[in-house]
Amino acid sequence: MLAHTFVALLKQPKPLLFPDVTYSFYPVWAQLFGLACETVPLDDEMRVRVEDYRREAGSIVIANPNAPTGVALPRVEIAPTARRSSDIPVVIDEAYVDFGGESAVPLIADHPNLLVVQTMSKSRALAGLRVGYALGGVGLIEALHRVKNSFNSYPLGRLAQAGATASVHDAAYFHESCARVVAGREAMTRELIRLGFVVLPSSANFVFARHPARGGPEFAAALRERAVLVRHFNKPRTAPYLRITVGTEDDVRRLIAAAVLILGHE
Repeated sequence: MLAHTFVALLKQPKPLLFPDVTYSFYPVWAQLFGLACETVPLDDEMRVRVEDYRREAGSIVIANPNAPTGVALPRVEIAPTARRSSDIPVVIDEAYVDFGGESAVPLIADHPNLLVVQTMSKSRALAGLRVGYALGGVGLIEALHRVKNSFNSYPLGRLAQAGATASVHDAAYFHESCARVVAGREAMTRELIRLGFVVLPSSANFVFARHPARGGPEFAAALRERAVLVRHFNKPRTAPYLRITVGTEDDVRRLIAAAVLILGHE
C-alpha cells in the first residue's frame, strides 16, 4: 500500500518531505520511483516538529507514531499540517497507532488531501498475511486503485481477506492484545529507566533507548552474546540508541537480566 502511495500520489514536481529519522523504506521507495525528496530533522528530543514542514513541498509523509523512535504526534498537531498543505498530498503512516497513538482518520472528512495508511501486520498480529489498507477521500483512493490495478487487480488472496475480516470482527481480542503490549511496554520502560537508560516516550510496540555509560553498537553486541536480539541503526543520530521490541514477560525478564550483567548492576 505504501509503495502504491508513493507511485500514485507522492511523485510531484516539488520534493517529498519526511523526517530524517523515520521508516527506512521511505528513501528507498523515493529512489526506486524517481521522487525528489528532502528530509526534515527531528528536534533534539527526537520529535517531529510540524512547524518545520511549513516550506515548499510537493507531498509529505509522516509515520505516526514514528519508527524507530516510537514517539507520537497528537492529532491536534496533524490537522494544521493537513490544512496548511491543502494543495498537496499529506500521508500519515499509522502502522503502530493502535499501541497508544491518536489516529488521524477523523480528520479525513475535512481534509481531502489527507491519506491515512494502516496495516494488520502489527497490532492485529497478521504479518504473514500482508494486509495493508488506506483511508482517504474519493480522489486519493481512486488514484490508488488505478496504480494497484496496473500491478495486480487482486493483491489479497482469499485466506488473507478471511483472516483480516475475522480480525476486525474480533474486537475484544484485538483490544486485549493491544492492552497487553502497552502494559509490557510500560513495565519494560520502568525497568530500563531503573538501570539508567534514557527511554523516549513510546506509543509503539517497541522502545527507543540509550544508556549514557555504553554505546549503542557495544550494547547491542553484548546483548547478542547473551542471545538477546535488538535493533541497532548505525546512523549518526540513531547510533547511541537501541530499538527494543516489547516481547513476552519472559522475553523482558531475559532482556533486563542480560542488561544487568552487562552494566554490572547488583
